[in-house]
Amino acid sequence: MAHLFRPTLVHAPSALGLSARGVEHLPQALLDAGLAERLHALPGPRLDPPPHGTQVDAGSGVLNAAAIASFSLGLADAVGQVLDEGGFPLVLGGDCSIVLGNLLALRRRGRPGLFFIDAHSDFYLPEVLPDGEAASMDLAFATGRGPAVVAALEGRRPLVRDEDVVVYGRRDAPEADRFHSPRIEDTAILQIDLQAVRTEGAAASAHRAVARLEAQPIDGYWLHLDADALDDAVMPAVDYRLPGGLSWDELVAALRVALHRPKARGMHVGIFNPELDRGGAVARAMVDALGRAFEP
Repeated sequence: MAHLFRPTLVHAPSALGLSARGVEHLPQALLDAGLAERLHALPGPRLDPPPHGTQVDAGSGVLNAAAIASFSLGLADAVGQVLDEGGFPLVLGGDCSIVLGNLLALRRRGRPGLFFIDAHSDFYLPEVLPDGEAASMDLAFATGRGPAVVAALEGRRPLVRDEDVVVYGRRDAPEADRFHSPRIEDTAILQIDLQAVRTEGAAASAHRAVARLEAQPIDGYWLHLDADALDDAVMPAVDYRLPGGLSWDELVAALRVALHRPKARGMHVGIFNPELDRGGAVARAMVDALGRAFEP
């Protein structure tokens, strides 16, 4: 598992899934804060996203739907290249819609699992989300729900099965119910919400998440890290803020459990908006947390 400790950095600075801009600067901000040096990381592919539109696609109800689909195919190629070379891709986003391309890379090679660390369930569908932001619908799309342009990439619907997904650290259930999001509670997705993480402990609950994934006939799993899973007090540099969240130490404990397993195949970091991080303190804290998580 030596590859884990020298991940290959893939740049995927897409903000296509959001109306707001800023998250596309995440890769450079983390590099400027010393990420490559801290992780002894290898350089990997760098992608340029298509132009960012402002109109919701009338057919799908998704902002930048065709561009997200196109970018996802390119990202799957880039991540697949790293995987085929025996590397561990660490993808620097971007908004949460990049999960689609990352999962597609694994889906092309077998049956993937998903360890989804996020404050939100990201399970909305276009009919209840007028702004069409894919970053609020990415898990729905990944599990085969929603319009084919984003939910059936290459005809592979779903990219990941419900029973092969764990949502970890979520804290938006009241808000999701209020805005009529479909309920992950009514699916085979395992939900370990923030309260459960606190009750069990971050490491113990992460072990339960990994045990669930490893009990499935998957060929490997992907780690999704949305920066807003962190406590709003220590991670203010996100566009959709919620009170509470994981501490840096809790995040590190969970990531260490998830990363240091034979079926961990790759990871992405998204949603951190450097434009909201004056002075770069949050970027430096993120680099420190990732450094601790990847340490053998």
